[in-house]
Amino acid sequence: MIRRKDSLTYHETDRPGKIELRATKACLTPHDLRLAYLPGAVYATEAILEDPSKIFRYTSRGNLVGVITNGSAVPDLGNVGPEAAKPIQEGMAVLFKRLADIDVFDLELNTTDPERFIETVRMLEPTFGGINLKDIRALEGLQIYDRLNTSMNIPVFNQNLYSSAVVATAALINALELVEKKVEEIRVVICGVGSGGTGCARLFLKLGVEPENLLVYNSKGLLHPDRTDLPEYQRVFARNDPARELAQGMRGADVFLGSATGGIVTQEMVRSMNPFPIVFSLATPEPEISYEAARASRRDVIVATGLGQYPNAILDTLSFPYIFRGALDVQATQITEGMLIAAARVLAELAREDVVEEVERAYAYEHFSFGPEYLLPKPIDPRILVRESAAVARHAIEEGVARFVIENEPYQESLLVRMGTGRETLRGLVMKARQKNLRVVFSDGSSEPILRACSILVTEGIASPILLGPEDEIGEVINRLDLDLGGIQVVDPARSPLYDSYVEEYFRMRRRRGVMLEEARRRMRRPDYFAALMLHTGGADMMIGGASVHYAEALRTVLEVIGPAPGIHRVSTHHMVLLPKSVYFLADCGININPDAEDLAETALLAANRARSLGIEPRVAMLSFSSYGSVDHPLTKKVRRATEIAKERAPDLVIDGEIQLSTALDASIREKYFPFTELKNDANVLIFPDLNSGNIALDLIQYMGEAVSIGPLLTGTRLPAHLRQYGVTAEAIVNLTTVGVVEAAAFSGR
Repeated sequence: MIRRKDSLTYHETDRPGKIELRATKACLTPHDLRLAYLPGAVYATEAILEDPSKIFRYTSRGNLVGVITNGSAVPDLGNVGPEAAKPIQEGMAVLFKRLADIDVFDLELNTTDPERFIETVRMLEPTFGGINLKDIRALEGLQIYDRLNTSMNIPVFNQNLYSSAVVATAALINALELVEKKVEEIRVVICGVGSGGTGCARLFLKLGVEPENLLVYNSKGLLHPDRTDLPEYQRVFARNDPARELAQGMRGADVFLGSATGGIVTQEMVRSMNPFPIVFSLATPEPEISYEAARASRRDVIVATGLGQYPNAILDTLSFPYIFRGALDVQATQITEGMLIAAARVLAELAREDVVEEVERAYAYEHFSFGPEYLLPKPIDPRILVRESAAVARHAIEEGVARFVIENEPYQESLLVRMGTGRETLRGLVMKARQKNLRVVFSDGSSEPILRACSILVTEGIASPILLGPEDEIGEVINRLDLDLGGIQVVDPARSPLYDSYVEEYFRMRRRRGVMLEEARRRMRRPDYFAALMLHTGGADMMIGGASVHYAEALRTVLEVIGPAPGIHRVSTHHMVLLPKSVYFLADCGININPDAEDLAETALLAANRARSLGIEPRVAMLSFSSYGSVDHPLTKKVRRATEIAKERAPDLVIDGEIQLSTALDASIREKYFPFTELKNDANVLIFPDLNSGNIALDLIQYMGEAVSIGPLLTGTRLPAHLRQYGVTAEAIVNLTTVGVVEAAAFSGR
């Protein structure tokens, strides 16, 4: 559950809002600035004057969408006006960028007059490659959309009208295949004629539903020709049918789709439908009939809702970003219903194909296959962007609304390169961690960042936290921060019934290492020792040590109680670094000051295994200040020997060294100067020759780049234990815990 206080803090922290503009070209020197503005921009202007189509070549217009509203119909809030609608508009900008690498200007227009709205948007056409209309009251919104769609020479999309409708159409295609019914023969009932219901009705007709077999209802009953209260866009769905009430219409129907309000459909109404009925109950947050109630009504029903926690979730994020991606890339003049049906068909096809391993890994290797509870691909399926965007682009070309023709295979490859893997990696790991929900003990239970992080971990279902410390002290901080952590486990080491048994076990482990019984008692009052014993004895699945002591001292505790895994000579650390289009693993940046060749080889193999456990195939570079023997020095010899050892121990691993960082990450250098390299693709696991270079490189990345660094994660310990450093944020703790949970589950076989 997202709380008001957390949301407001999120929106106001650092720079207010969620988006910013950044230059895409170098603008550092006076020469750069003259290229960017005057006189340099004059030449681009002249080129566009000669050929207006070159605006897509020399400006950002081709990747820029205007997300436009007047705030008259914000979901769950109604007419909030343009100012209050802006946070949601900025959120849309984030989704477009995150899911499809599309830039957005959000525009909030201060008018409820459709004519003024239409005229304003028309005048903005030279700015944008496409227009996305959102949260405009249904009657005016449909009027605005239809007018702009026919009068503008760029694609216009009404998100409320068509985004969920495309996904519902995909689900209908697959549901009909399962029940072996033909679209032209089915009887369809739709309840709700706001934007969402209207979009579904339009696309179902385009799909092939016969007009006389489509009954549409609103709160006053069936839309029929005798009613005088119907606007023009609803009158096209009016049918002269005796089933004037919804319950009557559902009797003998094959498909029900709700886009109205919660609780208006009963189990008896579902039972009255034809054999193998299809029920899409899309009202949120309460569906017309709940998933559980619909499934319980009869055994042969296929059910979908608009809620993400249930199978067959009709989520609009499966459609609009990718529809726009395809339309923009062929410079389409409009988004036609044919393009939308093409998007729906490819979504349906993806659900009928084998699910890629990446998706099943994210869901704890749960097996998904086409059937009544799997009508749609999972949102994290990496194929959606490529396949849906390509389908939309191809159909735009076929319909003659594309200015630019693409070749299918090169285009799909370009999409893969454009998005990379970094953007979606953490989201996939969060979903994977949810499947495990391991017990994680935090030694600094009263720390504000820890408590804020635990609130998120509990809300997201990533882990079950155990907090160490005095209950009253932890409770006071929870109350002061106004966190919802009811029911979370709190353990005071000094008062715990486990204290004596932990003292006894620790004394048994360390009594021949200079530890007296009284010293064992004293240490067990320290949270880090207690947490380590809790992990050691099975009371927790993972440990996050605190920053209440120096890192070296906290590490000593872990090594004393947990120790290295069997066969591991030296524990090391790795950091997972997320960039917008790539993911890297850096090791060791936290522990070993001057490792020898054996230690370096072991660190490389451990880091590679960790990458693999997170679903990323490792390509390892053993870094040095020279490449392939260009300098004969003890440091380069060490790295060279470490590479040889690692290759001997893991002959199938892609690994090379000694190698400079530039060579490891630049294919042109490797191809030109080192064609013999083992690295045919850029390295993603970077092994540093010593702590000095690794630590400095990590700090440079964190403080000078746009990277998200997750770590340090201890590698090579017998049980999963990690230590947070000074000054880390709640977000960093959540990320550390998430990755740690996924790694721990992979190595424990859970």
